[in-house]
Amino acid sequence: MVDELLYQIALTLIPGVGDVNGKKLVAYCGGVEAVFKEKKAALMKIPGIGLFTVNKIQNQNTFKRAEQEIRFIEKFKIRSLFYTNPDYPARLLNCEDGPLMLYYKGNAELNAKRVVSVVGTRRATNYGRNICEKIITDLKAKDILLVSGLAYGIDSCAHRKSLDCELETIGVLAHGLDRIYPPQNRKLAERMLEQGGLLTEFLSQSKPDRENFPKRNRIVAGMSDAVVVIESDKRGGAMITAGLGNSYNRDVFAIPGKVGDDSSRGCNLLIRTNRAALAETGNDIAYIMGWDDKPIISGKQTKLFVDFSEDEKNIMETIREAGEIPIDQLVIKTGMTTSKVAAALLNLEFEGIVQCLPGKLYKGNF
Repeated sequence: MVDELLYQIALTLIPGVGDVNGKKLVAYCGGVEAVFKEKKAALMKIPGIGLFTVNKIQNQNTFKRAEQEIRFIEKFKIRSLFYTNPDYPARLLNCEDGPLMLYYKGNAELNAKRVVSVVGTRRATNYGRNICEKIITDLKAKDILLVSGLAYGIDSCAHRKSLDCELETIGVLAHGLDRIYPPQNRKLAERMLEQGGLLTEFLSQSKPDRENFPKRNRIVAGMSDAVVVIESDKRGGAMITAGLGNSYNRDVFAIPGKVGDDSSRGCNLLIRTNRAALAETGNDIAYIMGWDDKPIISGKQTKLFVDFSEDEKNIMETIREAGEIPIDQLVIKTGMTTSKVAAALLNLEFEGIVQCLPGKLYKGNF
């Protein structure tokens, strides 16, 4: 088992490989150990793998660093989760750029039934903190796992309120598990180890460098069902996470704020451009996600005689064949533009013909 872990960590250390090509290498070679034992000529035939990468695969320095990391893992009882591990967050497996390896310390189930990511500005206002606490209080009854980035501001507020509500919470780090950044959150992190955990893709001795935070954000977005943005300017980590959530077909929510406020411009922009659903409470989020734990009875009865457009008929037939289908697959299968599909779906929803499910899936009521 240690030998396998050695190869797994070494794979993440090969310069120029990355998460996408790393998985490609394992798939082509039939296993992580086989990657290091495959002949150079065979490796060169793998799409996207060049001579530079092939020459680096058997670099002994990667094994020395991997051995060092194994000693750290064993000393501090850290769980290493290669992407083939059954305990690896399953939602991340649906993300092409999901990490090859994760390092985890804690007791929360990473594949919880309901996972919500809460992100926002480091310079949270009283309004933002109050809304954050209210949303998490509302979601307490839904038994969610809350994920955030352990940063100042909204992140810290979300983690603390989750602990107060006896909800498990995961902090995704932009550095190794040998440190806590910001250091002022050390006590908070210690509480989270007892009621949640800390998760990272970075080895020990990795510093919280600027380029690590966007990588961290893709884990925050990818391992969740819903991404909630509470206070953000038009640029920043929260907006990056929201964009990643959209790219992964996650449900994204934003809390509206006062027009002109720096801390609300990002949220208002997400809502205005239809990149996030407006939410004022946790109950709004639970309703849209279908987490009410009771059947939803539509207020509209499906109309028997409706003159459907050709686009609508095309979409209905595609949904009928698929049962449930995400909007991006509808675009592909119907050959229509995204805007046409979205417009037709909206009309069909108003008529009670189709229903939008969590994850931007659509099913028919016919």
